[in-house]
Amino acid sequence: MFGKKISMDKIILKKKLVAKCKELQSAIIENSRNAVNEAQKSANEYGQTKDLYDSYRTQLLNKRDMFANQLEKAIEQMVSLNKLDLSKKNKIVSFGAVVITDKQKVFISISIGKMQVDNDVYFAVSPNAPFCQAMKDLKKGDSFVFRGKEIKILDVF
Repeated sequence: MFGKKISMDKIILKKKLVAKCKELQSAIIENSRNAVNEAQKSANEYGQTKDLYDSYRTQLLNKRDMFANQLEKAIEQMVSLNKLDLSKKNKIVSFGAVVITDKQKVFISISIGKMQVDNDVYFAVSPNAPFCQAMKDLKKGDSFVFRGKEIKILDVF
């Protein structure tokens, strides 16, 4: 019974972490979408290129394309979040795992960065981040070295 309670608490925490990531990612998507629309509006208001040496409209359209690429990446990251199996208990450091070290608490998902859940600070990081690569496939009780410092994994779920 006691072990079941701990597992349920971990699943609830993981659900809260995903919800926080989705909330932050939704804001990023909305900001990117607004930036794309604003850049397109500016280009439309400027009108057609005035002469051969007028590159302002091209700059506006390049800006729109840059924001569109950011929007596309943000949407891809949201899709990745939606693919997480929250009922899965990760035994090794991998995508979807919550990793508690003696230095920090990490949620391996997408690159959101620092966030607060249940009065604790977690770092949502991509599995491709150097920190995650340093501890890839390790488990609870293992240690690894990152930037010259030894870090111990206290828990993985």
